[in-house]
Amino acid sequence: QLVEQDKGRENRQVTFLDAHGSVSAFTGEKCVEAAEDLTGKNFSVQANMMLNDKVVPAMAEAFMRYSDHPLAERVVEVLKAAQEAGGDIRGKQSAALIVVGPEKTDKSWEDKKIDLRVDDHKQPVKELERLLKVARAYEHMNKGDLAVEAGDMEKALKEYGTAEKMFPDNLEMKFWKAVALANSG
Repeated sequence: QLVEQDKGRENRQVTFLDAHGSVSAFTGEKCVEAAEDLTGKNFSVQANMMLNDKVVPAMAEAFMRYSDHPLAERVVEVLKAAQEAGGDIRGKQSAALIVVGPEKTDKSWEDKKIDLRVDDHKQPVKELERLLKVARAYEHMNKGDLAVEAGDMEKALKEYGTAEKMFPDNLEMKFWKAVALANSG
């Protein structure tokens, strides 16, 4: 209905995916080649202005191949596959990743589970992947902090250790682990 009412639809690309896995996608005939959308169970991939017609199929294949990954990591794999297949005809400059939870919360800061942007970089997808790893490491740090607050030092040390393994050269992670150890006696 939205597409039918849009007089500029042939220049647009849109996809809707609801919480139940229903997918609807549209790519207008006047979108810049190579433009395409492919849908599957619980997903849609789409792109326009791609270097070739291999990009979107590579994205779909990667989304299915990495089905065991968390959603954010899975999307990064899709972006990497798109880049490896040819990527954007204009080259590389930016990448972004936003993952929201399944339900809206009263705390707006909790709605977005992942919110990362790379606005200007020679290797934006690689940098996005690095930033996601940093975010995941800090999730472990936060879990460690919560375990300290709950008096569970065994769990705290496990979480801090996981974060440190992800970034062994990060001095801040070592510092806060030491502070937690000192404060707990």
